[in-house]
Parts: sequence; structure tokens; C-alpha cells
Amino acid sequence: MTNKASYIRWFSELGIDDVPLVGGKNASLGEMYQTLIPKGIRIPNGFAITADAYRYMLEQAGAWDALHETMNGLDPNDVDDLARRGARARDIIYSAGLPEDLQQEILQAARQLKEEYGEGLSLAVRSSATAEDLPTASFAGQQDTYLNISGDAALLDACRRCFASLFTDRAIHYRIDQNFDHFKVALSIGVMKMVRSDLAASGVMFSLDTETGFRDVVFITGSYGLGENVVQGAVEPDEFYVHKPTFAQGHRAVLRRHRGGKAIKMIYAGGHTREATRNIPTPEPDQLRFCINDEDVLQLADYAIKIEQHYSDQAGHAKPMDMEWAKDGLDGKLYLVQARPETVASQQQGSILEQFHLQGSGKILTRGYAIGARIAHGRARYIVDVAHLHEFQPGEVLVADTTTPDWEPVMKEAAAIVTNHGGRTCHAAIIARELNIPAVVGCGDATDSIPDDEMITVSCAGGDEGRIYQGEIPFKVERTDLSDLPRPHTQIMINLGNPDLAFSTRFLPNDGVGLARLEFIINEYIKAHPMALLHPDRLEDNNERKAIETLIHGYKDGAEFFIQKLSEGVATIAAAFWPKPVVVRMSDFKTNEYATLLGGRGFEPEEDNPMIGFRGAARYTHPAYAEGFALECAAMKRVRDDMGLSNVKLMIPFCRRVEEGERVLQAMAEHGLKRGDNDLEIYVMCEIPNNVILIDRFAQLFDGFSIGSNDLTQLTLGVDRDSEIVAFDFDERDEGVKEMIRLAVEGARRNQRHSGLCGQAPSDYPEMAEYLVEIGIDSMSLNPDTVLATTRHVLEVEKNLDARLQARKGKAS
Repeated sequence: MTNKASYIRWFSELGIDDVPLVGGKNASLGEMYQTLIPKGIRIPNGFAITADAYRYMLEQAGAWDALHETMNGLDPNDVDDLARRGARARDIIYSAGLPEDLQQEILQAARQLKEEYGEGLSLAVRSSATAEDLPTASFAGQQDTYLNISGDAALLDACRRCFASLFTDRAIHYRIDQNFDHFKVALSIGVMKMVRSDLAASGVMFSLDTETGFRDVVFITGSYGLGENVVQGAVEPDEFYVHKPTFAQGHRAVLRRHRGGKAIKMIYAGGHTREATRNIPTPEPDQLRFCINDEDVLQLADYAIKIEQHYSDQAGHAKPMDMEWAKDGLDGKLYLVQARPETVASQQQGSILEQFHLQGSGKILTRGYAIGARIAHGRARYIVDVAHLHEFQPGEVLVADTTTPDWEPVMKEAAAIVTNHGGRTCHAAIIARELNIPAVVGCGDATDSIPDDEMITVSCAGGDEGRIYQGEIPFKVERTDLSDLPRPHTQIMINLGNPDLAFSTRFLPNDGVGLARLEFIINEYIKAHPMALLHPDRLEDNNERKAIETLIHGYKDGAEFFIQKLSEGVATIAAAFWPKPVVVRMSDFKTNEYATLLGGRGFEPEEDNPMIGFRGAARYTHPAYAEGFALECAAMKRVRDDMGLSNVKLMIPFCRRVEEGERVLQAMAEHGLKRGDNDLEIYVMCEIPNNVILIDRFAQLFDGFSIGSNDLTQLTLGVDRDSEIVAFDFDERDEGVKEMIRLAVEGARRNQRHSGLCGQAPSDYPEMAEYLVEIGIDSMSLNPDTVLATTRHVLEVEKNLDARLQARKGKAS
């Protein structure tokens, strides 16, 4: 008789070295239970039924020969053959039954759990393959899990089904792909307290950004009910980011958030139905709010950071982790239910920068979440369900409502994947990253909007939003080896206003962000005029009032909505480039541009020439906009002080007169943004001839100058840059403009102030970049697509200048 204790191991007895005995999932749970609970991380208790129990069961039943015979000669490319053999293998294992002594061990352990948690305890029965969750291959989702199990008979039946799931069709196929021997992989089972997230929320989180591999953030997704909907992509979950460096400094703030649709939630079916769970519609008020609050998000981030640090290597390098969490609706507490090494984004770091660029445009058929940053062409193939997988041809774009592990044989042959449902952590997204192909998930209407058999282009190269274009749009791939690219003496900074591009853009060689415009964030994320948000009662249009009510739903008022949205947009850019400087320009909409915002017409005058009208600094202390500027200041104060992103410098645009600059600085100080406090630096745009003429006086007020070559050219040459009829006269290379720039750079140097240029000129004209280097400018800020080429050019210019200088020294001696 075998020792009765030999097939059960409690989580408190297990560590990460026990993978051969209990599989990766259980070994990880045991490691966490032992080492992380003392650090304040809540792990549901449980026990593992070892892989030896799986082998013992088959030995006692004499089932090994039948199992080998069933799998011998399997043709993995014959889907029907694989399905028949898989079903036969599962039947052999299930029919083997559990030996009596093993049954008693399992039931005795379950009784001990009930003593710990009380009679109302229900159990989760989870598979844990012995080759699962290794850094090189994730077996996630290949075997089955059974939830909310109560009663002895149900528990034993779930264990038999769990053992049998080692031979699901998807698990068989996956092992073949990964070159695992079917009979060298065994199954362990985890039996643990069921966290009642059906009554609250659950989700997935990563200790890095899954799309870019950016390691300074924790990325959390969540939805109401059981976590299966998030994993499978059946819902669009809520998303949250937390910035790890500022969190470590004691700042407690959510960096960024996105409210998902959460249209359905998975709950337990109850009663005597065959299915253990079912989906029900999420009540509309719940859809319109986040599934967890900020306190929960920050606690989960704390969990993620501690877990990542715990699994760091011997050199102290943190190991990125993929984790599942659940909130118990009965006790209101957050639990970590799984943690494994992240196996895709963390492996992509390297010296080769790969950038995809569309070379045209076309009709957009649908949009969704971009997975990765690639582009692909292919014919669209709508697959309704698993029964139609055989219709898919290699190289096509898989279009589906959602995907599950059963779809993986065709997914690996797809050029790209497009789904109606899902978020960034859904099954389709995870597999697309593993396969290194683009995917656009959560489109909502992909299966209706994309005609079957139509040639389409799937682009994930434009930030968070993925787009599906009609037709075959050409694209190019730019690969750059950054390992041997030196840094020039002249700082090369980046122009960036779109937070969606921040994490991917930060990998470009750079010295920070020289121009972060607020206009993009206000236009794309806020959409409404700040004064309309503050005074919706002044709007005459009922539709506009209703639109603003919808926009700010879930926020205390329009002011809170504006401050949170603007601060999170700016903070995302600042966090991406932390601790490098990020120069944020306060809003510089013209009146005609402000008027196009929701509710804007009622607050903006009509001007004949908005380019030289009510814009920039003139607005900030004017009664018509002073309240709006106060909101901008509140948002920037939140970024720097509350969120801890003190690398943000602020910049005032279109400041015509010294006295105007003094008034703006006074207003900013009154709003909590006093120059020098918390090392705050405030720059001014140098884009008006008066800024150059009086640069010594402006230098007494501001810490630096950023030359806006577009407006400086406009006002030096007297050319309205919005007028097509005189566009031929607009040229930053004009000798007069260049002289203005030279005087500005010299004036800044004379006053020991920073000088930079953030216009188009050095991006468009290599000779302008050369001129800026020659006159000794401190920095130039470029559009991302020109950073690499201009950096190389600047290095060459600096090399030539050094050679000339050495030659002069040689002659002098």
C-alpha cells in the first residue's frame, strides 16, 4: 500500500523548484504562498495533487498501453484524426478512475481546507502540467479548470476530468509544436479556495506593458465576474497603468486608465445545469463605471511589484510576470490566484529597433485595440466557430468573434488576427504576440464590417488604436541597430503629443521630449471646451449639454473630468521618458480650433486671422479663459506633485510681451505652479520677433527658450502659414529667419538659459539641422520618424566641426 500522504502537497510545502512534481502553476502558487504572504500579498490556500498521482492512477488501471497505442502514428495536421485520438485518450484517463487511497487523501485535504475557511467554502480545481509555465513555453489554457466545486462527489469527478484534459486537442497540438513528448508531460492538480469574483471582479495583470515591453509600468485589466471572460476576450475590460519608479518613491496614483465596455459578466450557473458558469448582461450603471477603484488598482500594483522582485534573478534583475487576480465579493479582499513569467514582450528587448510605416491610406473598415506594432496584408476569412476552422487558408487574416485555445492550429498560420471582442490580455492578443503577428481586438463590428475574402491591411503601427483598411496598402519596415549609435553633443529630443505612442517611442535614442503639446490630448481624450465643461448651463444647444453629461459620467463634475484626463495623458508621456526631461507646452489652440471642440462655439470669438489673434499666453489671464487655464494648471500640478513626475517642465506659448509673461507666471504661482518649487522649470516659446529682441529680459523670467520655427518664420517674413496662396514664401531657411534663430541661441547662451528648437525645420531640411549645430544650439526636438536620420546627420556634422576646429588649432600652432 502506498503511503497515503505521498500524493498531496500543501501550498505551504511547495516552492518553485517543485515544477517536476506539481507543475509550474502549483509550484508558483506554493512559492508565493510561502514567501509572499509575509509581505502582505493574499494567496488563497490549497493543495496540489502531484504528477505522481496521475501516473499512479494510470498504473493502477493498467491504462498506459492503451494510451500509447492511441497516440502512436498521430498526424497533427489531420484535424479529424487528432480529434478522434484526443477524445479516445481523454476517455481512457477518465475511465481509469481514482484509486481508493488517492480519493481518501483528496477528500481529507478538502476537509482541512473547509476547517480553515468555513462550511460555505467552494473550491477551484485547476490543472498544472509539469512542463507548464516555463520561461520558454507557456502551457496556459491548454488544460481544463473547474470552478465553484462543492461536495465530495463533484470534487472527485472534477479531478478525473482535470487529469483527462491533459489530452485536449489544443494541448496535444501545443505539445507537438513545442517538441514535448506526450508521455514525459504529466498533470498535477491544484485544489484551492474559490475566490468569489463572480460577486465582484477579476482580471489579468503584467509587470510590464504587453505591447512595447516597457518595464516601468504595471498593466492591469479587469472586468466584473469570473476572469474567464477577460482571458478569452469575451469582454472589453477596464485597463489601468501604474508607474513603478514613482510608486517606489511613495507616490500613489493611477498613471492612466481606460474604461472598457464590460457588456457581460460570468457568474456561476447554480442549480443542476450541466454548465458550471453562464454569462449575464452587466447592468448599465456598472458598465459606465470602473470595476475596481483606485485603492484596489494600487494594491494590485503593489502585489505585482513585489512578485516581480521576488522572482528576480541572481544579479537582481526583476523578471517580468504575468498574473491573475480576483476580488472576493464576500470578504471584499483582493487575491493573487496565479503568477508565471511573462514570455513574449520581455524577450523582445534588444538593440535592433524595428519600425513599420504605412506608405499610403485607404478606407478604414473598423478599429480596435492594436496588439503589437506591425502591419500585414491578407484576405479576410471570417470563421464562425471551431467547426469551420478547416476553411481557413495559410496567409489569410483570421476574422472572428473571439478565439479560444482550440483555434491555435489556424492562428499560427494567419497573417493577422481581428476580433469583435477582447482586450489587450485576451487569448487572441496573447497568441498574436507569441506568433509576432499584428492583431486588432475588441473592434465590436469586425465580422460585419469586413467583407469575407476581401484583401485588407491590418495596421498596428499607429499607437493604441489598430486599424483595418480596405485593400492592400503598401508599407515599409525600417530596422536599425542601435547598439553602436553614439550620442551627439547636441541633445536630440522628440516632439510627442499622443500618449498612445509614448511607450513605443521611448525606445528611440533620445534625450527626452522637447515638445509635448496639450492640444492632442484635449482634442482626442477630453473632446470638450474647458469652459463648456465648467459652465454647461451656458450652452444654448441641448444636444451639446447632453453630450457633455455623457462625457463626464462617473466624474464629480466637468472640472474633475478635465483634470484627470489631461493629467493622465501628460503623465503617460512623462512616465515613458522618466527621468529624462519632458517639456509640456500649455494649450495653444487658436480660436477657430477651440470653437470646434464640444461646446466651444459659445465661448470663442470669431477672428479674421486666428494665427495672430487670441491664442497662447494672451488667453491665460483673460477673463474669457482664465478658469480654463486654472484647470490646465491643476492638471500639471497633479502630474508633478501628486503623481511624482517632476521631470515635467512647463512651457508658455506665444508670449508677446514681457509684461504678459509676468502676469502668466503670477497666475501659475497662484495655481500652485511656482517656478523653482519642487525644481519646477518654466520655459517660453521663442516664436515672436519680440522674444528675440528682448531676450535678455525674457531670460530673467524663464528658464529656457524653445524656438518655434514655424511661427518665427511666419512673423519674421509676414507670411500667414495657414494661407495656401502665399505658402511659396514660407521658408524657415530664409537668411532673415536664420539670423533670428542665431540671435535667440546667442541670447540664451549669454543669459545661461537652455536653447532648443521644436519646429519642423531640422526634420524637413538636413541643412537646417547642420546650421543649428554650427551655431551651438543646446537641443533640437524632432518628429519621431526623423529622429534616427537626423541623429546620424548631426553626428556627421559634429564630427566635421571637430575636424575643422582641430585643423584651425594645428594652423595656429
